[in-house]
Amino acid sequence: MFSRVILIVMDSVGIGELPDADRYNDQGSNTLGNIYRNVSGFSLPGLERLGLGNIEGTPDIPEFRAPIGCFGKAAEKSSGKDTTTGHWEITGVILEKSFPTYPEGFPRTVIDSFERAIGRKSIGNKVASGTVIIEELGPQHMDTGYPIVYTSADSVFQVAAHEDIISVEQLYEICRKARELLVGEHLVARVIARPFTGKPGAFTRTPNRRDFSVEPPEKTLLDYACQQGIEVTAIGKIIDIFSGRGITRGVHTSGNKDGIDKTLEYIRNGTEGIVFTNLVDFDMKYGHRNNVEGYAGALKELDRAVDIMVSELRDSDILILTADHGCDPTTSSTDHSREYVPVLVYGNRIKRGVNLGVRESFADIGATVADILGIYGLKRGKSFKNLLI
Repeated sequence: MFSRVILIVMDSVGIGELPDADRYNDQGSNTLGNIYRNVSGFSLPGLERLGLGNIEGTPDIPEFRAPIGCFGKAAEKSSGKDTTTGHWEITGVILEKSFPTYPEGFPRTVIDSFERAIGRKSIGNKVASGTVIIEELGPQHMDTGYPIVYTSADSVFQVAAHEDIISVEQLYEICRKARELLVGEHLVARVIARPFTGKPGAFTRTPNRRDFSVEPPEKTLLDYACQQGIEVTAIGKIIDIFSGRGITRGVHTSGNKDGIDKTLEYIRNGTEGIVFTNLVDFDMKYGHRNNVEGYAGALKELDRAVDIMVSELRDSDILILTADHGCDPTTSSTDHSREYVPVLVYGNRIKRGVNLGVRESFADIGATVADILGIYGLKRGKSFKNLLI
């Protein structure tokens, strides 16, 4: 009955704090709700038509009288609130222990090993905003050639370098060496290459960011799909998050618009199986920078595209929109937030206006995709296919 699922992760588009948000200092976080509350006249008519405002606990989002989609929200069962953990849980991997973080910077032993591996010193080694630290240390980096190392509240080892000082390919190689070193007790979720250009006082990060993630500790939905002859097309940083595993074709993107355009391209060209897209700008450009208006604008851009996607779907397609965590731009924090994520589902041959409720785990999404496409082997998650068909 169905031969393709288009699964879109709206990176960081959370929909309200989880019951354990206080453990993460995220009380009051509600990425979508707070944007609606803080941006005058804001609306997302395409997503609202799918049922966004019909999801339980969304008083700030207008309810649609007869939504055309099925709607609900999902809780994160894993420990943590980072991109890797969220995406892995969507595909059936639940982490009992969160990845390590470094609020005081990385231990000297880690930095010494890193510097020996790359054959040069580094600067920084502290928690910082990516845009702030390149303004602070960019001139020193250009004078010395030393890469800038920094982290955040998430489990990341980030390396920034000016493209004229350290080429993009050299930076990727530096990050690969860091990835090889960061194992055992220092198994950070992601090593991230952060290239930038420009002059002191006017540095700009480029779209050539690249993530080097750890491999999932067990098989994911994507692994089982590939093993069973089902195509998996990865758009955006999906290929990085899963270290290239369980993916038959992958394409990086330069941002949300590029990700949306490529998703539409694959919808139109008849690609079968799973089309798995990450739209990173919500998180990278706006959530972490507390840019409420920018975040709102990016949501409106996606909203317009959703209507086009819905109109382009074949009868054998199902579209699922969700997220991996929150990153509320209206709060004082610039870090990810521990939130529920929306679950919106549409297909020409599925029921309309069904309340999927509050799912116990993001893994329910992967279990449903598996059920729809006849993929077997997943051990976690409860499919809600029976509510759709």
